[in-house]
Amino acid sequence: MSFISGVGLTAFGKHEGRSTLDLMTEAAEDALSDAGLRRADIDGLLTGYSTTMPHLMLATVFAEHFGVRPSYAHAIQVGGATGLAMAMLAHELVEAGVAKTIMVVAGENRLTGQARDSAMSTLAQVGHPDYEVPLGPTIPAYYGLLASRYMHDYGLTQADMAEFAVLMRNHAMLHPGAQFHDPITVADVMASREISSPLKLLDCCPVSDGGAAFIVSREPTSDHHVRVLGCGQAHLHQHVTAAKSLSDVGAAVALKRAQDKAGVALSNIRYAGIYDSFTITLAILIEELGLAQRGESAARARGGDFGINGALPLNTHGGLLSYGHCGCGGAMAHLVETQLQMTGRAGQRQVRDASLALLHGDGGVMSSHVSMFLERVR
Repeated sequence: MSFISGVGLTAFGKHEGRSTLDLMTEAAEDALSDAGLRRADIDGLLTGYSTTMPHLMLATVFAEHFGVRPSYAHAIQVGGATGLAMAMLAHELVEAGVAKTIMVVAGENRLTGQARDSAMSTLAQVGHPDYEVPLGPTIPAYYGLLASRYMHDYGLTQADMAEFAVLMRNHAMLHPGAQFHDPITVADVMASREISSPLKLLDCCPVSDGGAAFIVSREPTSDHHVRVLGCGQAHLHQHVTAAKSLSDVGAAVALKRAQDKAGVALSNIRYAGIYDSFTITLAILIEELGLAQRGESAARARGGDFGINGALPLNTHGGLLSYGHCGCGGAMAHLVETQLQMTGRAGQRQVRDASLALLHGDGGVMSSHVSMFLERVR
């Protein structure tokens, strides 16, 4: 058993002159304050990675910078799944008695700290060094291939994918920290410039500066806490050319492992935080996780089921697509928003019932998967 008692999240977007450590520090200070803790209370530290500060020992660098002396420190790297992988590791470390109070933190000045071409080149290295990278694909190119295959197999259209971009923007408009607040329509998404067919600009998450943090502890440290019920991972492939399936990519496997630990039925889920680096990412994950039938997730989005007032509210902060994506901290924002919703602190975005939540993160080209169930406790 473990609890998430405090969360911290910076605004995402452009933070001129602020470094990875600056953004991590802001988020960490907010999480500490939210949990009602001091630096001396932290005995475990988990960090992600930073492409703008690729230090071999980022966890201990941050510990020194932030002024904590943990008995356990570790940095994690599984792409976009890193945030939830760190949450899972913190949960299991606390359960095992390795540490009592673990800070999980990530941040990066990815928008202002590196040139666009450098960022594209760095991220493209998730591809196979012999069979993929020499051909020059970018991350959007990989996901464009996934989208083409999925559209062919399940009848998804470009207009269907655009529904998710519109949904995330509608949610982001209600969050003051989101990178984008201008309303968009399906027509706007369809008219935006092509990035990698069939993906348009607005089908893709932006590059952002930002940071996120949360506290995982053996006992609650605040009145606003949620309980981690169970987590699961799956890693069926790393490189897309080695994937046995482009629709069953491991999300369902991770979900089943989390369900086995949590003992909950999917039908009882009241809120979802699902990784959304591209609109196709969200469509595939929603459907593989069983939150919609194959080919039907866009219809549910169009009908309002995933909206703030819908049957299953989803990514109510705006997700990666509109709140923004700063690397590891991007997916952690999903957890922060979930915790706020579950504790009734989401303001004008507050949903009716977030008593049981499902989180799912994806890293690489649908390569690494982490599922997690959270429960509201009184």
